[in-house]
Amino acid sequence: MKPFIKLPLFIAAIFSLVAATAQKPTLEKIWETDSVLAVPESVLFVNGTLYVSLIDGSPWEADGKGGIAKMDPDGKNIQSSWVTGLNAPKGMASSGNHLYVADLSDVVVVDLEKGSIIQKISIENASGLNDVTVDGEGVVYVSDSRTGKIWRIENSQPKLFLEGQEGINGLKAVGDKLYIGAGPLFARVDTDGKLEKIATVTQGIDGIEPVGNGDFVLTAWPGYIWYVRKDGQVETLLETHTQKINTADIGYHPEKKIVYVPTFFAKTVAAYQLK
Repeated sequence: MKPFIKLPLFIAAIFSLVAATAQKPTLEKIWETDSVLAVPESVLFVNGTLYVSLIDGSPWEADGKGGIAKMDPDGKNIQSSWVTGLNAPKGMASSGNHLYVADLSDVVVVDLEKGSIIQKISIENASGLNDVTVDGEGVVYVSDSRTGKIWRIENSQPKLFLEGQEGINGLKAVGDKLYIGAGPLFARVDTDGKLEKIATVTQGIDGIEPVGNGDFVLTAWPGYIWYVRKDGQVETLLETHTQKINTADIGYHPEKKIVYVPTFFAKTVAAYQLK
């Protein structure tokens, strides 16, 4: 005997499947710079401008070769020497007129209007500072990938916030939660340091950007970009590892939904439309 199917429920299920498929997020490349950027590690979108951290020399050596580039949001008018004299700058964040940059053992504070370094905040026994974020109260958090620690900086005073996070890299403050990438683990941490797992991906997490409705775009340095829904569902957006192109610490334009990808050793920044 043929199975009995309630037609309305069957049709509803089909429509739900089609809708879910249609809403699957994708990335479509818009533009890419020429290979003129000296090992770009991080991109930050601030008030209509893109800032790019440039390692230039060795990724973990205090050689004084690093700096920050500045460009228009269409990838043009690149000022590759906007800030110089850093070592191996990586993650960046902004608050007010200040740009905060993770630079091996220091969080470097840059005046956004003048393009000048105004302060260096040293982190005790650090040599692997990797990403930085600022919450709504102006509190700065920075990750140390070599020690598995996250530091909290308030009024220029660093204090240990969380330790024992192997592979810690990406950080993003959203509301009263700190979102972290510790190896392949994507999690949120409350103000007391209590950690809650959201999802696990296949590689160590580098960039973390919220895109609205509780969803995020994540990257891994070897060449992976994922879309992670608030329920922990993971979908692959882009894989460039087969072409040996890195996808480091991304920037994001929330109004236009554009993802800016620094390609590290490929020496470019690429922009993708998130659809």
